[in-house]
Amino acid sequence: MDQHSYQVPTDYNRNIPPGKNTTVYIGVNIIRVSGVDENKQEITLDVFLQVSWTEDRLNVPHRVPFIDLPWEFRQLIWTPDLYIWQLQTMKILSVLQEMASLRLYANRTVTVSIGATITIKCDMDFVLYPLDVQNCDIDFGSYKYTTEDVRFEWREVARWLGLGPVGNERSEFRLPKYVVTFVTAKSNHIHIFGEGEHSAARMQIILSRELRSYLLESYLPSSLFVIISWGSFCVIPEIVPGRMVLLVTTLLSLVTMFDTVSTNSPDALELKCIEVWLISCTIFVFLALLEYFVVLFGIRYDKSWSRRRQDLRRAASAAQLGPPPLHINHLQRLSTPVTGTPQGGMFSPTLSVEDEGLKQQFEHQAIQRDSPILESIPPGGRATGFVTRMRGVIDNGVMFCGAQHGALDKYALMIFPMCFLLFNVIYWTTYLS
Repeated sequence: MDQHSYQVPTDYNRNIPPGKNTTVYIGVNIIRVSGVDENKQEITLDVFLQVSWTEDRLNVPHRVPFIDLPWEFRQLIWTPDLYIWQLQTMKILSVLQEMASLRLYANRTVTVSIGATITIKCDMDFVLYPLDVQNCDIDFGSYKYTTEDVRFEWREVARWLGLGPVGNERSEFRLPKYVVTFVTAKSNHIHIFGEGEHSAARMQIILSRELRSYLLESYLPSSLFVIISWGSFCVIPEIVPGRMVLLVTTLLSLVTMFDTVSTNSPDALELKCIEVWLISCTIFVFLALLEYFVVLFGIRYDKSWSRRRQDLRRAASAAQLGPPPLHINHLQRLSTPVTGTPQGGMFSPTLSVEDEGLKQQFEHQAIQRDSPILESIPPGGRATGFVTRMRGVIDNGVMFCGAQHGALDKYALMIFPMCFLLFNVIYWTTYLS
């Protein structure tokens, strides 16, 4: 049958819907996902859009299953004012002619099919980047007719083109960074604006990231840098160049990685998930470097300041606990025999029995002056106060940190891995939930 021979009834009014509560069925065949622009927050799709409704005012000749009408014929009949709420741009595909068709079936159903490239605006939140899952809702509805006149529903016979089985309502497309999933909502959505409630059929786009690349490029190297920093606890503190090069190089590598990730990742209102991870790893390495500074300070205190302070304490103790003056008669000193042996033209005196006992008495007093009990007594014999006790605690802490056997490094080698493991548990539990 010649398409141009079809005549619209003379009493047909294209400005009035076919009837009250007319149902318009929407079908979308996804051909491909052309791209996802995170900076512009847009998704580009190649689709075949199908819109169908029942038009009782149009008839098809007998024994003809359908009629293909010219595309310009849509201006002579009523068509729904389809509005895609999140639509940014739409371009009808064309090769020799536009990929659009208008067909009238024998059951008085009108179907409009369009092949187009559409760009959808999607509101994205990148706080959980790269563990984020973006949900974009696309609503197909009417901007003029309310629910009393036109109602939009999904067409059950629409076929999806993707990795899922044919006829399934869920379809997946794998991109280098995303797994894009399309889901149609069974319930009818309502938008309230203008003169009342407007019906809409909703399709949801779910963007899930491929985490494998992020785990291999960011999470694994940063974790290895933190683990390598623990090796500095096994290096002798006196080998300053080797330990400093290890820690500083690791710290600079994490700072560079953080700067690269922040530059290449999309913007967010808060710290992104991967930025929190890299900052935490940087803090762990910085704390390892700070621990080494404490060890160096303790070693310096142990070798220099501690010895000087001990000398001052011994001098003060000697002044307080010195032996009583010995009153020896001059005649008795002269009568005391002094023995010795000549050595190389010089005379080497030898102490007598009384002098040897006096020497042992002095050595015993020196041991008593070096005891911790006497060291804790402040000069002047005053009672130990709070300041003195705190000073003693600080001295013991610094001496512990600078001990030659590396006591602080041994404890750090146990505490740092436990803290990093606890951080991993809290981090992944928080963000994955």
